Amino acid sequence: MKNIILIMMVSFLGFAAQAQEKKNKNAHYTTEVNGICEQCQKRIQKAAFSVSGVKSAIWNIETHQLSLILNEEKCSPLDVKKAIAKVGHDTDEVKATKEDYDNLHSCCKYERM
Repeated sequence: MKNIILIMMVSFLGFAAQAQEKKNKNAHYTTEVNGICEQCQKRIQKAAFSVSGVKSAIWNIETHQLSLILNEEKCSPLDVKKAIAKVGHDTDEVKATKEDYDNLHSCCKYERM
């Protein structure tokens, strides 16, 4: 009887371990980031690359879309959004503080919502 219970417990633990979500090492994400010019583009992309695990970060000036490829084992999209907000740019999820926004160059000050 003990052997049967032991076998059932080991089987259950094996199934539970398989059910965990596997992290993607090349996850693609797109998010909105406010900015205006090429100087903003450089700042946004530099902030994104400062997060460990970001493999690609391209911000489009016209669409305000940031395309990311990142390793989900090392970081999340939220980590990148926080880094971008820290340099003064609002994202769809994380807003820059007034102090960080005020530190932007005068030509980079976009209309905040």
